[in-house]
Amino acid sequence: MRKLFLFLARYSTLGLFLVLGTISFALFLSNNKYPQSVFFSSSNHLVSHLFRVSSSVTDFFSLRSENENLSIQNVELKNKIAQLENKLALVEFDNPLVFDYIYPEKEYRFIPAKIINNSTNRTRNFITLNQGERDGIRPNMGVVGAEGVVGIVKTVSNRFSVVISILNPMSRISSKIARSNQIGPLTWDGKDYRYATLTDIPRHVELRIGDSIVTSGLTTAFPAGIPIGVIESYTIGEGDAFYTIRVRLAVNFRTVSNVSVFDYINYYEQKEIESVE
Repeated sequence: MRKLFLFLARYSTLGLFLVLGTISFALFLSNNKYPQSVFFSSSNHLVSHLFRVSSSVTDFFSLRSENENLSIQNVELKNKIAQLENKLALVEFDNPLVFDYIYPEKEYRFIPAKIINNSTNRTRNFITLNQGERDGIRPNMGVVGAEGVVGIVKTVSNRFSVVISILNPMSRISSKIARSNQIGPLTWDGKDYRYATLTDIPRHVELRIGDSIVTSGLTTAFPAGIPIGVIESYTIGEGDAFYTIRVRLAVNFRTVSNVSVFDYINYYEQKEIESVE
C-alpha cells in the first residue's frame, strides 16, 4: 500500500495533466461541431483500419489449417479420379462380367504429406516429409504437388521420409512429350531451380516451345501423364542425333508445401517378376 501511495504521489502531476487535458478536449469537441465531426470521422476510420488488420491477422493464422484441409480433400479427389478412370477404361469391354476389372498398373492411391524441410540452393537437394513407414510410405514412391512432379522417396523411417528432389543430379525421371509420346530422361544440371533438362529425344521429332512434358508411366514411381513442365527452349548440334531440351518445371520448389505420395499397389509383385532372370 505504501508503494502505491508513493507511485501516485510521484506521478500525480502527470495524472492531473492528463485528466484536465481530456476534460478540456471533450469540452472543446462538445462546443464545436466541425472539430467534433472530424474527430469522430477520424476515429471511425482508425477503428475500421484496426478491425481490418485484426481480421487479416486472424485469417493468416487460420490459413494453415485451411491449407491442410484442402490438401487432404485434394488427395481424396485424386483417389476418386483414379477409380473413375479405371471404370471408364472398362467401357471398351463388351463382356459385362469384367466391369469390376482394374488394370494392374492403375491400382494405386495417393497418400497426403507435408514438407517439413526443403532445399533449393544446393548441388544435391532433398525434401523431408512428415509421413513415414507407418503411413504406408516406402522407398521409390513418386511424390507430386498440386502443379506436378516433386521427386522420388529415397529413405523412410517410422514417421518421416526423405525425398530426392528433381533438383538433384541423382534424380532421373522417365518423361515424355505429351503431344508426340517421345520418351526420355529428365535430369537437373545443378544451376537453376526453375529448369531441368530432357535428353534422348531424336532429331526427327518435331518440337514446339510450350509442349507439355509429363511422366511416361514406364516406372513404378509415377503413373503416366503427371505434369512435369513445358519446353522452354531446345538445341541440337549439326552432327548430333538427339536434342538437348530445356524444361521449365511446373512446380515452384521454393513455395511447395503440401504433396501427395503415389502408392502403386502392385509394386512388390511387379518387382518380383521383373527380377526373375
